[in-house]
Amino acid sequence: MTVLVLALIAGAVIGLALGALGGGGSVLAVPALIYLLGFTPAAATTASLIIVTATSVTALYAHTRDGNVAWKTGALFAAAGIVPAFLAGAVAGNLPEAVLTSAFAIIAALAALRMLRPSASKPPERIRRGEAVGAGAGLGAVTGFLGVGGGFLAVPALVSVLGLAMRRAVGTSLLVITVNSLAALAARTGTDSGLHWEIIGPFTGAAILGAWDGKRLATKISGTTLQRVFAGVLLAVAAFMLVDVII
Repeated sequence: MTVLVLALIAGAVIGLALGALGGGGSVLAVPALIYLLGFTPAAATTASLIIVTATSVTALYAHTRDGNVAWKTGALFAAAGIVPAFLAGAVAGNLPEAVLTSAFAIIAALAALRMLRPSASKPPERIRRGEAVGAGAGLGAVTGFLGVGGGFLAVPALVSVLGLAMRRAVGTSLLVITVNSLAALAARTGTDSGLHWEIIGPFTGAAILGAWDGKRLATKISGTTLQRVFAGVLLAVAAFMLVDVII
């Protein structure tokens, strides 16, 4: 199977997850770029940010048309993550590959476990601005450091911390992902060694198309079922990456 075909398949799967779940697909982008397409961990995290940004904008447009984006709430959450995303993005480029891979595997495993235990909505009257800012800053740091959009963390936080309904949390998370990814990319400007644009381009195109299909899939299959399936895949990927580092 050629590298181009692998890039198209991986991109379609990641876009599907991003469109259906409002996040999570980017967690698979990094291992796909490393183990299937030959990117270094540093280059994979940067390439993932490019892919995730383009795909998130597309999925955000689709959710906006359906009225599933809480703009003011999302803007507050995203704004809190801009500086942490920028700083973490600058630091990540100078870390050893084993550290990046291990950190990514741990975060992926925690994300999978979090998906298996969905949050209950918190009544809007109990929302605390400080919690929103803290959650947004933490998400921004994860985005910048590991090159993931962070939707797997944003959706539960938007539900439990900000009291959004699941469907609006999914749409709003895409706004947060876009802003954080752009901030992290800005920090990595000029560090594009190892990026293969002939792979990133088709990968991104397939992910964008997959995001549209994911949006339609979300209306036909329960979010809980989608999350459980994806969490199982994510746990397997995380275990593989940890074993690879240890061995």
